[in-house]
Amino acid sequence: MAECDPALVLPKPSHPHDSARLHVSGAARYADDVAEPADLLHLAFGQSAQACGRIVAMDLSDVWAADGVVAVFTAADIPGENNVGPVVHDDRLLADGEVISHGQPLFLVAATSQRAARKAARLGKVTYDIAEPILTIARARAAASLIEPTQRMARGDAEAALVQAPHRLSGGFAMGGQDHFYLEGQVALATPGEDGQIHLLSSTQHPSEVQHLVAGLLNLSSADVTVEVRRMGGAFGGKETQAALFAAAAALVAAKTGRPAKFRCDRDDDMVLTGKRHPFQIRYDAGYDDAGNLLALALHLASDCGASVDLSPAINDRAMFHADNCYFIPDITIVSERLKTNTVSATAFRGFGGPQGMLAIERVMDHVAMALGRDPLDVRMANLYGPGRDVTPYDMQVTDHIAPALIARLRATSRYDTRAAAIDAFNAGSPILKKGIALTPVKFGISFTTTHLNQAGALVHVYADGSIQVNHGGTEMGQGLYVKVAQVVADVFAVPLASIRNTATRTDKVPNTSATAASSGADLNGMAAYEAAIAIRERLTAFLARTYGCAPEQVLFTSDGVLVAGETIPFAHVARKAHIGRISLSSTGYYATPGIEYDRAAHKGRPFYYFAYGAAVSEVAIDTLTGEHKVLAVDILHDVGRSLNPAIDCGQIEGGFVQGQGWLTTEELVWDDAGRLLTHSPATYKIPTASDRPRRLRIDLWDGENAEPTINRSKAVGEPPFMLAISVFSALNRAIAATKPDKRAMPPLDAPATPEKILNAIAGHRL
Repeated sequence: MAECDPALVLPKPSHPHDSARLHVSGAARYADDVAEPADLLHLAFGQSAQACGRIVAMDLSDVWAADGVVAVFTAADIPGENNVGPVVHDDRLLADGEVISHGQPLFLVAATSQRAARKAARLGKVTYDIAEPILTIARARAAASLIEPTQRMARGDAEAALVQAPHRLSGGFAMGGQDHFYLEGQVALATPGEDGQIHLLSSTQHPSEVQHLVAGLLNLSSADVTVEVRRMGGAFGGKETQAALFAAAAALVAAKTGRPAKFRCDRDDDMVLTGKRHPFQIRYDAGYDDAGNLLALALHLASDCGASVDLSPAINDRAMFHADNCYFIPDITIVSERLKTNTVSATAFRGFGGPQGMLAIERVMDHVAMALGRDPLDVRMANLYGPGRDVTPYDMQVTDHIAPALIARLRATSRYDTRAAAIDAFNAGSPILKKGIALTPVKFGISFTTTHLNQAGALVHVYADGSIQVNHGGTEMGQGLYVKVAQVVADVFAVPLASIRNTATRTDKVPNTSATAASSGADLNGMAAYEAAIAIRERLTAFLARTYGCAPEQVLFTSDGVLVAGETIPFAHVARKAHIGRISLSSTGYYATPGIEYDRAAHKGRPFYYFAYGAAVSEVAIDTLTGEHKVLAVDILHDVGRSLNPAIDCGQIEGGFVQGQGWLTTEELVWDDAGRLLTHSPATYKIPTASDRPRRLRIDLWDGENAEPTINRSKAVGEPPFMLAISVFSALNRAIAATKPDKRAMPPLDAPATPEKILNAIAGHRL
């Protein structure tokens, strides 16, 4: 691994998103914007009307006879493996014999228009041998329905320490799932090439996985399938594995018919067909002392993984990793139960299990504080990691103890103590409206916990006119990855950012890439692009030193041009000279995250390269008559190391916070007793709107740098801000507790804290 140049370890200026102008003008091209060929086929799935059972018969004659239908495919038409699952091959493109969730694809219709395909897909006549579906965690537990054995992570003897603790409490709560609700739905366009090859435009976070799955489905080599993605209109984890279903369907039709095929999923179908964040049920038993120090904890995490494995093992592992958050607990046992139900398979979502584990421990902190009658922030501060208290339950040492200082600064700048006192006074005189305030921290591990995924490649071309093309394995979903990587390359050559042209991510340019996920896109791809650019710069340096008869140290790349033995040469002239001098101006780059390893069987090791930190103060008000609430003000202090692009990072922090707020307050998924998703459209599923954003939202960046040699000593920013919204849930909890302030008990509040749940919690707390 190469260390970054000292010149790169400097604060970087903010730059607009590389597609900002295109976004606001409507000129940015997404997969659905590409001009459609005249012979294009449009696709739709025939979906299961049952959540569990066997397919006895399928009569598709009316489907075939419908207007515009060109072809209909079933599992029997798949030439290779009928699988679109990422790890365990238990996700079918088309059901084969059994159905495991309502809405599961049974057959595939190809027609001359999207409307014709969707209408025809409803005409299939399917006979089922229906079985009673498993739809809840409790039912799955009773049926011993698991996606894998229950996992256990432990340090010390929590059971014995609980018995010996001066105080002990127990409790539990539930948290719901969440739909990704990306603005651009699932879409793929497959074009057949010569000799059986397939080109796919896919809205996916993981082009290489789509490539490999499609190749397996069609009995092709990976080299015969090219997957391309220039940008996505949002993803949030929902296009890490789920995009493969639609890409594979389009590829199958293109391969079978010889015509291009497009699958643009309707929003309602998208919500029914694709996986969500994992719902969790939490139980805990905690031992503590008079000062609020947590001495022992037995924590039980039960998650609803849905009907197939997908990425649930790794997601639930990360929930365990983050069940300590910023706190050292001497004796701890974390048990993780991964349950299988007949609902659409749960999948990756921003935070990847971390939010569920983190919300659990923050709930414990609130409960301890209420039992002691203390401010929850004081209890949190008492339990923070620090020197001598710096080893996680999975045996990774926490070396950068910035959480205490970061929290203390936010406590002061947000005037937390003054505001908390004012809120107590307000509540004492307000019988209907109640307020609450909370400060909660975040410590989020950065790296894929599956070690081999922590690698990336890049390709950089310098053209003879001095312009530069950059390609890498990362995908752009609106988060600003492309502009950050372009900034890295521009810095290497000391050229204006306008000189850099980002090109679409393609599997035929950079192979075998990992998903753009785990908040590691800039870490991995930025460093890979840096390595590629440095290789070219070193060739140019050696060429110029030979040409001008000077030492390599006398060749300097500056913003005014390349300084060679005292003479400044424009970069474009250098590129032209090098091309004439037969110097290669193209290079690949590769980076693998160092120093990480993890023994999953023992749940011990160093799964993360570093931790990203943050903290948020949220102030809320609730109406005790209606259960409605309002987030009044939010103050955030977040650690991004030496920011690659402060404006982009602040945008990620704001977006992550509001999305987390939605998970914990408004976004409720509801299934009926037959396993049908009822909240499958914007009419019934409530994401946060502009009016839900706090009127005052202040974001400050922590003025530190990454202790690890990441690109520019920066830190990841994609997922950690999501969990800052836990402060909203904790503040709501305090507001509910204020309805009976002398009761030292935990209000029975589940997430999301909808008006109904807030009213129920108020009623329960007043008992």
